[in-house]
This record gives sequence, structure tokens and C-alpha cells, in this order.
Amino acid sequence: MSRKCFIFILAACFTITHGTAQDTFKVMFYNLLNYPLEDTVPNREDDLAFILSDYQPDLFLVCELNNSTGANTILNITRTAINSNFEMATYISNTSDDNVGDQNDLQNLLYYDSSKFSIEEQIIVPTQLRDFNVYRLQLNTVDQSSNPVEIYVIVCHLKASSGPSNEQRRFEMVLELESYLDTLPANANVVLGGDLNIYRATEAAFQELLDEINDITFVDPANRIGDWNNNPNFVDVFTQSTRTQSGLGGTSGGFDDRFDFILTSENMLSTANVRYVANSYQVYGNNGLSSCYNSAINSSNCATTDSEFSFEIRDALHNFSDHLPVTVTLEMDATFLNLENNSVSKKLLLEKTLNTKELTVLVDSPEYFNQDLVIYTSSGKSIRTLTTNTDRLQTFDVSDLENGLYFLALPNFKTIKFIIAN
Repeated sequence: MSRKCFIFILAACFTITHGTAQDTFKVMFYNLLNYPLEDTVPNREDDLAFILSDYQPDLFLVCELNNSTGANTILNITRTAINSNFEMATYISNTSDDNVGDQNDLQNLLYYDSSKFSIEEQIIVPTQLRDFNVYRLQLNTVDQSSNPVEIYVIVCHLKASSGPSNEQRRFEMVLELESYLDTLPANANVVLGGDLNIYRATEAAFQELLDEINDITFVDPANRIGDWNNNPNFVDVFTQSTRTQSGLGGTSGGFDDRFDFILTSENMLSTANVRYVANSYQVYGNNGLSSCYNSAINSSNCATTDSEFSFEIRDALHNFSDHLPVTVTLEMDATFLNLENNSVSKKLLLEKTLNTKELTVLVDSPEYFNQDLVIYTSSGKSIRTLTTNTDRLQTFDVSDLENGLYFLALPNFKTIKFIIAN
């Protein structure tokens, strides 16, 4: 292939890639209810797959994950229900209770679309009970080398139950987080998703998160500050409990509490390069009906003929967990590379579009056996020729390539985009 011809193809690719000045992405936080050890409801993985396939989050934040086996099962579900680019952060068992019981039965984790995000750093902020898990992400944007966009994602699960002693423990946990947040740049983009187990906004833990004297001040994007517990005026932001039937695991008190949140740093409402999209905060599965108060989420009290969330969705939510997920949409002043698991009529495809040391190619047709595949830089310079063999799965060493966007050109002038990110 001539360089002139390739540059023409490359220009066409960038015309498509640069088609919009802004991109958005969706975030979901979900309490998985002791997954996978809680097995009272059979095959609840199918319910989670149905939920994820409907909402299609780009970032999936979870708590109450019991073990690495469950973590890997959830990863497989995200790859099937959302897309094959999903990866998970490194699974780490809870470190905070090592001196007071070391049960390690409730972990947090982040799942993410690796075509859109790269994990730059993972941080554990220990407390007296459960870790805060912090992930520093870089967004895979067209101009990431010259104008990198980062976001910090925090996943947490505060101490449960009412009463002064439990409120104090939640407050002390948040103080540990604030000590870490004081080390971040004041203009950092920070998203916190968690089961806060907070009954009212006046609780010290919640007030500490919103305190304007902090380097990182959080806001409630829903703007629904109040006394939530057993208050039907806040039914639109209730997340627990989805159930009134006992014996399913979790809580069975009906819909009466706001425990689950996504908070953003204050700058993300206006000035940040990643911002909250107005009115996008939603409790997924909650139709906002006062008649749903103290009901099961799959009951007729929780929907009308005009409601957004169908019985099928609400029934899956009811079966999978005693909590509802919380979702937001974020926008950025940049454009994603929009990488996909590109294929040529499924005859040749890359195992991953985000790579480090190796490039793995799946060849499903003799058409691409013993052929030259040429790697080009984004400027159209040919830098490497890879020659295939007759194996279906073929791996090539690309450890010497610098970080950036590349194109793999095939003999029929098709190209596949991929990123090197070490």
C-alpha cells in the first residue's frame, strides 16, 4: 500500500472520529447484594445481564462483591451484556478490617470500557471498617497526548444501620477519605459512587462530604437534599428496599430509603473539563411514584402505563438486589477515539484495541493467512510489517512502540485502529 493512499484512508477515518466536539459517557453504581455468596434467588446473573444490556454503562461501579470468582463472573457479564471491551480494575480484598475481624466479604470494584478509559493508578484509602477504592482514569480521547483528560472514581460502602454510634463510624470513615482528597489538585474531577447508608442530609458524614472548606467539595447532582428516611416526598431518589418479601436475602422493608448515591466534585457542575449533564441523575428502575412508597419495586404501585421503567426491568432489579442502581451521564470537552473491537467481516479482528506489550490478532479466514499487515502511525508513516501465519490466534511483539494511536492496514486496504498505552 502506498503512503499516499493510506493517508487518504486515514483522513477519512479522522473525519468520522472528529465528527463531534463533545462526547458523553454513562456511569452506574450498584450494590450487588453479597455477590456471589447470596444465592437464594437462582440465576440472578441473568437479571444483571438484562439490566446492564438495557442501560449500557461505560463505567460500572459496584459494592458488596464477595470474592474474585464473583468479580470475574461480573466481568464476563459486562462483556456479554455491554461490549467485549470491558475490563475490571485489579481485584483487591478489603484491607481495612484486618485487625478487627478480617472477614473481607464486602469489596468494591470498577468495571470500565477499555476503549474509552485507561486506569492510570489504583489507590486504597483504608478506614476502620471498609476500604475506599480510588481509581485515577485517563479518557482515551483523540488529543490525549496533548490535552489529557483525567477523572478520579471513588467506590465506597459506609457503615450500615441507624443510631449515634453507627453515624459516628460513618463520619470517621469519611474523615479518612477527606485526608486523602486533600492530596489531590483542587480542580480534580472526582466522582464518588457508593452505598452511604445515610438516613438524612444532616448526618455528619454527609455534611463532611459537602463541606465547602474541603479541597474537594462534593455536591448532590440530583439536588435532593433532605430528611430521606421514610419520607415519601423523596421517593424519586429512594434506592432501598426493592422487596417486601422476606427470604430473598438483604432487606425486605419495601421502598423507603435513599442509601445509594453518585456525588460529583462541585466543579463538575460547571467549570470542569468533565461535567455532569443536567437532569441526568436517575435511580434506575424508580418511576418516581409516591404510590411506590413501602412497596416492592416490581409491584403495580411502582408504575403506570406511561412509566419509563417496565415491569420486566423492575422485576429483574427486584430479583437481583435489594438496592436499585444510581446513574448519571457526564460530558467532556473532547472526543473519544471511538475505538471498537474492529473486524473485517469477522475474518480478522484484534483481541483488544487497547494494548501494551503485545498485539493479538484473530484470523478466521485463509484469506489472511501468510499476509503482510502494516502498522502506520496517525501521521501515515509506515513503521512495522507483521506477517501472519496459519494460526487462528497470533501474537506480535509491539513493546517498542510509543504510546499513541496506530492503524493496522490489511492487504485489501481496510484499516483497524488500536492504541498503545503502557
